[in-house]
Amino acid sequence: MLGKSIVLGQFIPIESPIHSLDPRVKIILAGVLIFILFIVQDWFSFLFLGIFIFGLTLTAHIPTGYLLKSLKPILFLLVFTLVLQIFFTPGEVIWEYGILRISREGFVRGLFIIVRLCLLILATSLLTLTTTPVELTDGLEYLMNPFKRWGFPAHELAMMMTIAIRFIPTLLEEADRIMKAQEARGANFETGSIIQRAKNLIPLLVPLFINSFKRADDLAIAMESRCYRGGIGRTRLRVLQLKQSDYRFLFLSLAFITFVTFSSFFLW
Repeated sequence: MLGKSIVLGQFIPIESPIHSLDPRVKIILAGVLIFILFIVQDWFSFLFLGIFIFGLTLTAHIPTGYLLKSLKPILFLLVFTLVLQIFFTPGEVIWEYGILRISREGFVRGLFIIVRLCLLILATSLLTLTTTPVELTDGLEYLMNPFKRWGFPAHELAMMMTIAIRFIPTLLEEADRIMKAQEARGANFETGSIIQRAKNLIPLLVPLFINSFKRADDLAIAMESRCYRGGIGRTRLRVLQLKQSDYRFLFLSLAFITFVTFSSFFLW
């Protein structure tokens, strides 16, 4: 199913050192990784950061193949990016046929961008796979609490971000179910011109939007029935507290990432 191939937004309930970490530590580390991946400009940095993410995956007891499934939805984007780079980046021509030219610089740059995108997706997926929605909401809210003094809606924003992430696999499973039902009735989503394919998507999009609004309404009713009124005066069953293991893990991880970043600019 389509939804089963989407890893982002899903959570795997496994006992592991990564699952037991404070969600704030995992959010900070994911944010730092994403930032650094946009800064480094060499293959060695990507290699070491990829090994680091792979090591976190093993520590979290998550099957590597399951995490790699998160790359399947962006496969078209990766191929499209590579094609754009190899054909439209000027440089040394390594293959030519008519007006089509593949440059060495374009090929290398395309692979570089693909690796960067893959590492970004893997780091983000690892965060949601090891953090429950409640922990993710609480962690985001705690990190944004200092901005409340300027009227920043930390709780509301954290709640919306978490709900949006968690609804990704749900909506895709719903779309896959509707698509199979329409195909059983004779709908064709694979052949025809672009305009025809766009028209064929109407029987898919209309019930998907209707079900999405109904699901959002059910969620709102469920929250209101539990007397949800936002973050004002709201207490928590579990109060987040950083442990020594959290500080140790965050310090070692940031030290490693800092070393890789420093080496990227001054050593390699």
